[in-house]
Amino acid sequence: MGTVFSFVVRAPRSPSVTAALAQAVAWLHHVDRVFSPYRPDSQITRLAEGRTDVDACDPEVAEVLRLCAEIGHATGGAFTAEPGGRLDPSGLVKGWAIERASDILHRAGARDHYVNGGGDLQLRGEAAPGEPWRIGLADPHDRSRLIAVVSGRDLAIATSGTAERGAHIVDPRTGRPSTGMASITLTGRHLTEVDALATAAFVMGEAARTWAEAHPRIEALAVAADRSTWCTPGFDGLLAAS
Repeated sequence: MGTVFSFVVRAPRSPSVTAALAQAVAWLHHVDRVFSPYRPDSQITRLAEGRTDVDACDPEVAEVLRLCAEIGHATGGAFTAEPGGRLDPSGLVKGWAIERASDILHRAGARDHYVNGGGDLQLRGEAAPGEPWRIGLADPHDRSRLIAVVSGRDLAIATSGTAERGAHIVDPRTGRPSTGMASITLTGRHLTEVDALATAAFVMGEAARTWAEAHPRIEALAVAADRSTWCTPGFDGLLAAS
């Protein structure tokens, strides 16, 4: 998936947790083999090129395409599984894969952990007894400083922006890269939804503010290209005490 994944697990060492960690890593490698648009042998590449069909792919492919269609409908077309006209559901796959990896650990008894994929995180439980996780959000205009520190339990956090890869997020409604924002960070409960919605919100530009404030399951912090910022009213409640 073109990024680095890491796990932080706060649990007693046990055979079940060790096995679950190996299973979660294997799951992420499986997702990469199936969904990577950079691999000529992946099912998504073969599907995009017409060398196979959905029925011949793993069941997860149909699931992901269904979820992409649902997010696209819910965001008025600001999200698509075909950015630039070519099949590529990466805007949803990473968050979906991370959340599934977290579920594997949780079922094995690792109640307190997080999975981080390129800065998008699924947090479960606590960092220490009675202590929430604390996650720093980098300033997209100066990666050496933080713009905020989010604190929470059982929380998903995803950021879309231009800091790492430039203007690479295409507005499916215009076919052109979105440039109105430098970054937008969304929080919610499930990273599958939060990661995809962060991509859509970035595409929306300034309209994302009204949309995010009306959304019942997310909070948002945005940094515009001109360095101005805004956040939804509930985002303040997630900020860690200094």
